[in-house]
Order: sequence, then structure tokens, then C-alpha cells
Amino acid sequence: MTTTVSKPGLRPANPNFSSGPCAKRPGWSLEALSQAALGRSHRAKIGKTKLQQAIDLTREVLGVPADYRIGIVPASDTGAVEMALWSLLGERGVDMVAWESFGAGWVTDVVKQLKLDDVRRHEADYGSLPDLTQIDFDRDVVFTWNGTTSGVRVPNGDFIPADRKGLTICDATSAAFAQHLDFGKLDVVTFSWQKVLGGEGAHGMLILSPRAVERLETYKPAWPLPKIFRLTSGGKLSEGIFKGETINTPSMLCVEDYIDALNWAKSIGGLDALVARADANAAAIQSFADASGWLGNLAVDPATRSNTSLCLSIVDPALDADAQATIAKGIVSALDKEGVAFDIGAYRDAPAGLRIWCGATVETADVEALMPWLDWAFHNQKAALKAAA
Repeated sequence: MTTTVSKPGLRPANPNFSSGPCAKRPGWSLEALSQAALGRSHRAKIGKTKLQQAIDLTREVLGVPADYRIGIVPASDTGAVEMALWSLLGERGVDMVAWESFGAGWVTDVVKQLKLDDVRRHEADYGSLPDLTQIDFDRDVVFTWNGTTSGVRVPNGDFIPADRKGLTICDATSAAFAQHLDFGKLDVVTFSWQKVLGGEGAHGMLILSPRAVERLETYKPAWPLPKIFRLTSGGKLSEGIFKGETINTPSMLCVEDYIDALNWAKSIGGLDALVARADANAAAIQSFADASGWLGNLAVDPATRSNTSLCLSIVDPALDADAQATIAKGIVSALDKEGVAFDIGAYRDAPAGLRIWCGATVETADVEALMPWLDWAFHNQKAALKAAA
């Protein structure tokens, strides 16, 4: 028997559910950028003031400890992570932790590009975390806080000992501003502007603990570092990087947009309010999935489910894996054509399914409006597949 579902009448006011670049903050318009320092050098007083403002607001909203350095660096989150890997690793053995494509990419960099000899790998398939109890924190540890392409996150920082000897390097790009990061357990934190706050691409953030700074000033890698990666000069930290003196020329338009997003975050109640918005969005989707009978969360353990990048699988037992993948692609195409949801396909390296961004700039009302459209598209696609068989 084929289930018929009528086309919903209510559409999301904002159909942008991309996992990066993500939806702009509610109420955003180009007018928000009217005070940007355009046509001016980022080294001029006005430019440096803007960059320092972005750093100061980041510290305030995220709750970064006062003795941690915050720098704006090139090449988005990828650039920030690469700077950390190439500048810090090699002093001791390293444990690489990965459970999705971006974490796996850092493993590849360390093993095949840096070619470190003493590397241990802790890996898991999409949907699960590796056994975190097997990590040796006397070694350096590299991991993602939230797996953007698997929708699996670490529940908290309790698995990291406070008295560790190695450094913890955390890619937090789809977690920052939507999840509470335990900075006391993290020595390097990276993220980009285009995720939870809906900023523009190309700029990354690099946050260093005092322990990370000490490593930079006492350890010199055996390999040459390109200029764009260099964080020290004469054996001392290049403090200017962490006071708005960026390594390469930043876009002052993007800087202004990031400042606007941070001020919006402050205006709604700061980090707790941002987390609550993401939690509400994720809960709306999970509630629908639980009741649907055909949609499931890729993350096996509810405690590890992301509240930003929700990765969903078609779990209708009447469909085999090929049919599930075909229908998933059909849903993405149908909702894009209808203009109710853009860019909700699973990441190219991930299992077939859907990925819906639920970060703080997304309105819960839009998530709720999208859910009936998912049901409509699924049953339409299933009926079409059955008719073609």
C-alpha cells in the first residue's frame, strides 16, 4: 500500500539549511556592513581596531580564558588546523582521533604529509565515536569536537585529563558558539566564521592555551614552515597575530560581518542563548524523525548527537540500501526545486542521507515548517520508485 501525503502549505521563511556557509543571523541585511573599513589598510588604526574588536568579542561570547591567545588566520578552519599541526606536532608521539571525513583528513596530513613516525590512530565508522578511553594524553592528541559530516560529537571534555602531558588540538568548527567547549581541557581550538554564526568564508580562528604557547617557544619542527604558517619569530610567539596583526590581508568586509554576528549573539543572551537555539532546532528534527517511521539519526548514541549538523538516514525497512540512497537524493532535489530547503544532502564522503544544519542562526519555526516537506518528499519519491520498478 502506498501512503499519499499532501503537499504542505507552510514553507520555511528561510530555506537555507546548508552546513557551511550557513544561514545569516535573523534580521541580517547588507546594512549591517555599512561601517566596514573598506578601502583601508588592515594595518591602519581603523583596521587594527576592527580586528581587535573581533578578537575581544570572540573571547567574551565564547568565554575564552584571559590567558589564552586568539588569532585571526587565513584559509578558514582548515588553515587554522594546519598551522597547529605543522607548528606543534613532532615533539612527542601523537594520537589521532577520527570518526568522519574531516578528522580523517587530519590523519592523512599527519601520516602522509608530515610523515610522523610515532602516530596512533583511533578511528570509528560514521555514526559512532572511537573508544576515547584508549587515548594516551601523555602524547599529543588531535580530534574534532563535532563531526560535521557524521553528526557525531564528543558529549563533553570529561575524557581529557587536566594533568595531561601532551597537547590537545581540537577542530571545533561546527561546535563553537553552539556547544560548551571545555577550554581547560583544550590547548588549541580552531573554527571558522561561516558555521554557527553564519559568517563569511576564508578566515579561521586559532586559540592557544599557555601550554601551546610554551610548546611553540621551546620546540622547533624538523621541517621548514611556509611564511603563512609561522607563529613565532626569533623563538618567541609572534604576539601581533593575536592582536589583530594578521599574517595575510583579511577581508574587512568579512571582519565587519563577523563583528555583526558576535554583537547579535551578545544581544540575545550570549553563548547560553546560542546553545539553546541550536538545541531547540535539533530537538524539532529528532522529534519528527522518531515519529516518522522512515527517518533516523546517523549518530547511534543519543548522547553523541550533534545539535548543529544533523546527519540523517532513511531507515524504512521496506527499502534496500540502493533504494534508500536513491530516495535521499530525490528528497534533496525535490525540496531544492520547491525552494523550501537548500543544500541538505549528505556530505560526499558520508553515507547516503540528509544533513540539515541546525546552528544558532536557524529559526526553530523554519525547522518545524520543513519537517512536513520531508515527509511529503519521502513518500512521493518512494511511490515514484515503486511505480518505476
